[in-house]
Amino acid sequence: MSAKKPPAVHDVPIGIDADGTRSEFDSMGSVDVPADRYWGAQTQRSLQHFSIGGDRMPKDVYHAYGYVKKAAALVNNAAGRLPDWKRDAIVRAADEAIDGRLDEHFPLFVWQTGSGTQSNMNVNEVLANRAIQLVGGTLGSQEPVGPNDDVNMGQSSNDTFPTAMHIAALSLIDDHVLPELRALHASITRKSDGWMDVVKIGRTHLEDAVPLSVGQEWSGWAAQLETCVSDIEHARDALLELSIGGTAVGTGLNAPPGFSVDVARQIAELTGKPFTTAPNKFAAQGSLDAMVRAHAALRSLAVALMKIANDTRWLASGPRTGLAELLLPQNEPGSSIMPGKVNPTQCEAIVMIAIQVLGNDSGVAFAGSQGNFELNAMRPIIINSFLHSARILADGMERFRLYSVDGTDLNRDAISDYVDRSLMLVTALSPTIGYQNAARIAEDALANGQTLREAAVASGHVSEDDFDKIVKPETMIGSGVAGA
Repeated sequence: MSAKKPPAVHDVPIGIDADGTRSEFDSMGSVDVPADRYWGAQTQRSLQHFSIGGDRMPKDVYHAYGYVKKAAALVNNAAGRLPDWKRDAIVRAADEAIDGRLDEHFPLFVWQTGSGTQSNMNVNEVLANRAIQLVGGTLGSQEPVGPNDDVNMGQSSNDTFPTAMHIAALSLIDDHVLPELRALHASITRKSDGWMDVVKIGRTHLEDAVPLSVGQEWSGWAAQLETCVSDIEHARDALLELSIGGTAVGTGLNAPPGFSVDVARQIAELTGKPFTTAPNKFAAQGSLDAMVRAHAALRSLAVALMKIANDTRWLASGPRTGLAELLLPQNEPGSSIMPGKVNPTQCEAIVMIAIQVLGNDSGVAFAGSQGNFELNAMRPIIINSFLHSARILADGMERFRLYSVDGTDLNRDAISDYVDRSLMLVTALSPTIGYQNAARIAEDALANGQTLREAAVASGHVSEDDFDKIVKPETMIGSGVAGA
């Protein structure tokens, strides 16, 4: 292909109609790769050396990488470092990666080099070969588009991989986690508002306590989720800072002046999110603190969801020998041997998701502590764990809302019966007859099988009329809000 006449970028459909293998090369020599795949030698070497387990690098990372490579091509072109036709070919290939149309060409495992170099080169090779195809060249020739010299121009795995990590993580938070969290918060809030006047017995230490309303109990869950929204929104902001432009060790070697600012600006324009260049590339590449903090916010959400799910399934236990205050939707049979049994399966799923996220967080935190000098080489496990946590949290919250929370109702008879039989209503008598006298009334009622009213009148410390005036559950619930 003549270098004097720039090749045209043609509208060539994705795909390689070839059997067997073709020869690709890198600095270490030639390697045979599947002829129907766009990847090259370094990808194939990684598949050979790191075929470990079944954990593949999440496709979200490669979609994010598409933005990185597209932005870099646009900036390199604007700086006069990349001709228009190469820009067009690389941008076309990058768009296909962003849209997921090249997913089958990104096969690498999570367990690879800790810098993410092999995934970066996987992207470089795939986009280069696709660009070569678009301009009518020969796959594997690295001409007229090279994976290192053109697609990776001005970049390093050390600055592009954490950039892709941030883009992928932030996108999943913004597009899935926060919308589902807000929707679940809204659903629980609606239930809370509708049940604010339904008095029930509270429980502390798993034992009977004084009354509150069902709405108040649910408002506590809603407030937990509201705090989680704030925590995640705050933590996500650090993900907006991108390491791109730092190249190998944070100095920006081989990148033109202003490259970091220009590429971050271009990524912001392409994604519609206010990404910016990290103010200190040495911190951005030597650590992964922003990812650790963001996952810690997901961990806090998991903790809150576990509380809510566990409370829900305990309150729904029964139907005849449990607490049975809540009536959950009956979604599917619960037992293969016990006919008619229905279980709180959505709650159980949330609890398992929370357990998984807590485990992921331990891994993310430990991996985040393993930065050495100018590089944290634990990146793949962090982004895999982060995206896993974010995905299952978002999906779990959606299912929990649709198939549990939205359809939950109250067993008002059970709730009323517990209120009528509670001994802790005696707490309302303490200011009038004293703590010790009130305690003896509760103890006598329990020992003698009496109602609280019967034991109180029998004690001689209170009349029937006074008991009825003082022990009124509906006046004992306060509000539980600041300033009340």
